[in-house]
Amino acid sequence: MSDDLEIDTDDLTRRMDGAMANLRTEFASLRTGRASGSMLEPVMVDAYGTMTPINQVGTVNVPEPRMVTINVWDKGLVNKVEKAIRESGLGINPQMNGTIIMLPIPELNEERRRELTKVAASYAENARVSVRNVRRDGMVQIKKGKAAGMPEDDQKLWETEVQELTDSFIKQVDGALETKQEEIMQV
Repeated sequence: MSDDLEIDTDDLTRRMDGAMANLRTEFASLRTGRASGSMLEPVMVDAYGTMTPINQVGTVNVPEPRMVTINVWDKGLVNKVEKAIRESGLGINPQMNGTIIMLPIPELNEERRRELTKVAASYAENARVSVRNVRRDGMVQIKKGKAAGMPEDDQKLWETEVQELTDSFIKQVDGALETKQEEIMQV
């Protein structure tokens, strides 16, 4: 097998890992009734004309199991941080105390838990789509290799390898979803 006819499975793996990392980040933003600084990671604040992550405009702390605080470094950004949290869809009502914004985490009711499991399922489906898109790119590489004279046996071997890689990542996505849904539904 010549080197120019090989498929870059390392690149495919790296891209599928990226889809999994993105899924973990999205899952971290879903509240489970416990306070966590990571739930604010996807929230962006309009600071100094650019969209900036909250942890770059203030210190995020979890002083109690049901409370997150943000000590905003610049007084002029306090209202923008509060607005970003309100508009983030986290369902948290920020309380201001000078430059400190307190986020009391309310107890989740059954209906809200079910909504969150549906949101988690949609995040997982987006991750599956990303993994399948990477698979499709791998299959396109194989077709290009076939056109460049790749033997049929090698083509089948690469197709099997790309499919096995895809199946393993889809299984990881499904496992992560199941774990997150159990965590959300836990009272």
